[in-house]
Amino acid sequence: MIKSLLSHDLPRSRLLGALLLLIVLGLALTPFIFPSTRALNVAAKMMIFIVLVASYDLLLGYTGIVSFAHTMFFGIGAYGIAIASSRLEPGWGAVALGLGASLLVSLLLSLLIGLFSLRVKAIFFAMITLAVASAFLTLASQLSDFTGGEDGLSFKVPQALQPSTEYLEEPFLGAMVDGRLASYYLLFFVVLAAVLLLLRIVNSPFGRVLQAIRENDFRAEAIGYRTVVYRSCSSVLAALFATVAGAMLALWLRYNGPDTSLSFEIMLDVLLILVIGGMGTIYGAVVGSVLFVLAQSYLQDLMKLGATALDGVPVLSQLIAPERWLLWLGVLFVLAVYHFPSGIVGRLRAGLVTPSSKHD
Repeated sequence: MIKSLLSHDLPRSRLLGALLLLIVLGLALTPFIFPSTRALNVAAKMMIFIVLVASYDLLLGYTGIVSFAHTMFFGIGAYGIAIASSRLEPGWGAVALGLGASLLVSLLLSLLIGLFSLRVKAIFFAMITLAVASAFLTLASQLSDFTGGEDGLSFKVPQALQPSTEYLEEPFLGAMVDGRLASYYLLFFVVLAAVLLLLRIVNSPFGRVLQAIRENDFRAEAIGYRTVVYRSCSSVLAALFATVAGAMLALWLRYNGPDTSLSFEIMLDVLLILVIGGMGTIYGAVVGSVLFVLAQSYLQDLMKLGATALDGVPVLSQLIAPERWLLWLGVLFVLAVYHFPSGIVGRLRAGLVTPSSKHD
C-alpha cells in the first residue's frame, strides 16, 4: 500500500524514512502542538516551499534544465488568485477562475520558454529565463491599476477560509477550529497530493526518460526519444506545480505583491534548498524546505538566547549577536553543502558515508 502510494520510490534509509514521517506528522499536528499564529505561519511557509522546490527539482534535478524564471510562475499563481478575488465577489468561484487563468498563462509561457532550450545552450538559456523573470517583475510593479504595483493587492478569501468563521465555539485540543485552521489543512492536503503526484511522475517511464536526457541528451535522442517533447513537457509540468504553490501562498496570506512572490531572493532560496536537500529525489525538497524555513525563522531567536547567556564575554557575545544571524545562516549552509555534497537525502540514502571514504 505504502509502496504504491510512494510510486515504489521508498526512502531506502531508515533514518530518512523516520525523518519524513516526523515531518508529515509534525506538519499535520502543528495547529494542535504549536497553536500560535507564528508557528502556523512557519509551517504554512514550509508547505508552500515544499511544492515550489519539488516542482523545480522536476526541472533541474530530473531534466537538467537550469531556469531562473521559476518564481515567475510562482508569482503568476499568486497574482491569479489575488486579481480574481479582489475584482470579483470573494468566493470559490473567484478562486477557481483565478487558479484556472493563472494555470493557462503559465502553461503558455512555460511552453514558449521551454522551446528556447532547443535554440540556445544551457548558460544562455538560464540568462534568457533570468531576463524574462526580471521583465515580469518590472511589469508587475508598474501595472498598478491591474496588480496593485509595489503596494500589492489585499483581498478576501472564501467565507469558509476566513479567520472570523468559527466551526466550533470551544477550542478542540487547544486549537480554535476556524477558517484559519481550514486554510491550513487545505494547504496540507494540497501539498500531500502534489508530492505524491510528483513522485508518480518522476518514477514513470516519462520520468526515466527525463533522467536519461539529464545524463546524456544526445544518447537519448539517438535511441529514439524526442528530447524536445520531453523537455517541453517537463518545463510545463514544473511551471504548473509552481503556479499551484503561488496560489497556496496567496490564499494563506490573503495578500500578494512583487516582493512576496516574484523576488529573486525566493529563487535563490529555492536553489539553496534544492542543493541542501538533494537534487533529483523529490524527498530533498521536503527535508530541505523544512530545515531551511526552520533556520530562517528561529535562528535569530536562538542567537538571542545565546547572546544573553554569554553577555559580558568580549568576543563570543559579539559573534553571536542576533543581528548577525544571516552570517551564521550562510555558515550553516556552507557546512551542509560541504558535508552533504549529494544533499541530505542523497547522503542518508548512501548510508552516511563520509566524504573521504566516498572518494576512496
